[in-house]
Amino acid sequence: MTAPAAPRPVDVHALPAMLTALRLPSFQRHWQALAERADAEGWPASRFLAALAEIELSERDARRIQRHLQQSQLPGGKTLATLDFKVLPGVPRARIEALAGGDWVETGANLIAIGNSGVGKSHVLCAIGHALVEAGKRVLYTSTTDMVQRLQAARRDLTLETALAKLDKFDLIILDDITYAQKDQAESSVLFELIARRYETRSLAIAANQPFSAWDKIFPDQAVTVAAIDRLVHHATILEMNGDSYRRRSAANRQSEKADAGTTASSDNLDPDTNSIMEENTE
Repeated sequence: MTAPAAPRPVDVHALPAMLTALRLPSFQRHWQALAERADAEGWPASRFLAALAEIELSERDARRIQRHLQQSQLPGGKTLATLDFKVLPGVPRARIEALAGGDWVETGANLIAIGNSGVGKSHVLCAIGHALVEAGKRVLYTSTTDMVQRLQAARRDLTLETALAKLDKFDLIILDDITYAQKDQAESSVLFELIARRYETRSLAIAANQPFSAWDKIFPDQAVTVAAIDRLVHHATILEMNGDSYRRRSAANRQSEKADAGTTASSDNLDPDTNSIMEENTE
């Protein structure tokens, strides 16, 4: 029997270059510190390798999420953490958190928030979008006007199919202010193409300040209006958010909390004698 070949000597000094070639930046940053710990604690090689692999995967996920968050163009401050559920009109917190779970995106369903200006439609949709990005989904936020202009430019350049194919990469597209301004035939045409293309395959989330009965302002052709609404609502969650201004009530709520905090702080800063007098006066 032929004796096994002697193992080749390992050049540890070449490790950084090899890790760069293998595109393992987290390995490269952490292997030395982790190797010292493994030597000190007597880890087997398999545990050392597994620990490095876990770090690489974790940091790779974090980098991907950060990259997708930048690509999403989502406003930075509109998250679930900053959503004031106490003044949100007509939408229970549990329902928003369930939508943030993203099961509906898996099936290509839609989400439509309808309500008066300022009731928090955009904040709700963006907060859900942020949660979906954190969960590994690809999201794009844009005003409807910007999206229409982009698609119109692509049509003029004879690259509309390419532009729509690029948008297919996003699991969810959030179209803000869909009823903000009346659109002409050419604008409504490219918007309908986007809606029709994503029907039952990719999700749309739409903020509208007008009910469906007023959507003839978006699609001047009645038949196109009916066809667009039919595709959007066929598999959709509809949030009706009519009520007082979310922005105004939220600002008032924050101001009240600040005032309460200031009152509490002033009471806490009273000297003991003053506190005693106040207690006596309330007995």
